[in-house]
Amino acid sequence: MANKLTLTQFIIEQQRGLPDASGTFTLLLNNIVMACKEISHLVNRGNLVGVLGSAESENIQGEVQKKLDIITNDIMVSALNWTGHLAGMASEEMDDIISIPAQYPKGKYLALFDPLDGSSNIDVNMTVGTIFSILRCREGVDPAEEDFLRKGSEQVCAGFVLYGPSTMLILTTGHGVNGFTLNQDVGEFILTHSNMKIPEDSSEFAINMSNQRYWEPPVQQYIAECLQGTDGVREKNFNMRWVASLVAEVYRILTRGGVFLYPVGMRDSAKSGRLRLMYEANPMAFIIEQAGGVCTTGRERMLDIKPTGIHQRVPLILGSKNEVERIVAYHQQD
Repeated sequence: MANKLTLTQFIIEQQRGLPDASGTFTLLLNNIVMACKEISHLVNRGNLVGVLGSAESENIQGEVQKKLDIITNDIMVSALNWTGHLAGMASEEMDDIISIPAQYPKGKYLALFDPLDGSSNIDVNMTVGTIFSILRCREGVDPAEEDFLRKGSEQVCAGFVLYGPSTMLILTTGHGVNGFTLNQDVGEFILTHSNMKIPEDSSEFAINMSNQRYWEPPVQQYIAECLQGTDGVREKNFNMRWVASLVAEVYRILTRGGVFLYPVGMRDSAKSGRLRLMYEANPMAFIIEQAGGVCTTGRERMLDIKPTGIHQRVPLILGSKNEVERIVAYHQQD
């Protein structure tokens, strides 16, 4: 452990190569990390502190909130609104953007976050996480919603924290992807996974098979070929995985490859997808591309989408380069 870099050391060393670095970003990231440590502690203690179960309320998407959805959102907001590093925030759990209280100074960044991804799994003790994204704010503005509606390619940082058997932070600032594991003894994230790369080929896919009858033909074709195994055109067997927690799915893909699909379904034509562009798809797309993978809607590169609303939904297909490109090719033929 003596030779391992802490997260703070890692970020400072990266900033030394940037002539205009002020250290503000490091401080902002430290505030996010402190909030995630507190969330990790609560998730770990669960019903011992009475945080499991339904809050008997719904968020802006009409989804039933867990107690921890509300608690973790409050933790993130409280950890970031006073620091002077942010001009504004947006949360998956809040209807509108979150303004910085008037008594606090405003900074040059915008933060967007899903405070507890995969919260439907929390009561059955499965992996959940926090996803975050950071954008630069236009100088001298009091940000409105349109200031957040930027393409994913404009992110300066994206990451997620995984609350599993160990607590891990996966981070990119546009210079590759690195993984840090929380050393509970000293309360520090330590660099344990340097320069993570996704294998270009894979024999694993993750999809919710219960929605099969609603998929578009390109997705039907791809999954059918996977299920045919060695008897089909792919001439190899595939394994299926499905955790229903995006952070867990993406971490598995980062460590051993694979493809994750949450495609648009024909069940509800009013919805363009299930997952949120700003809080889930964009930060994961930034991470996946930085690790050598591909992230798309099936028809468009995720990071090229111009958002139309802070709670916009999109179909999401990401993972190993050759598998995702095959799925894109099927969409182009459709």
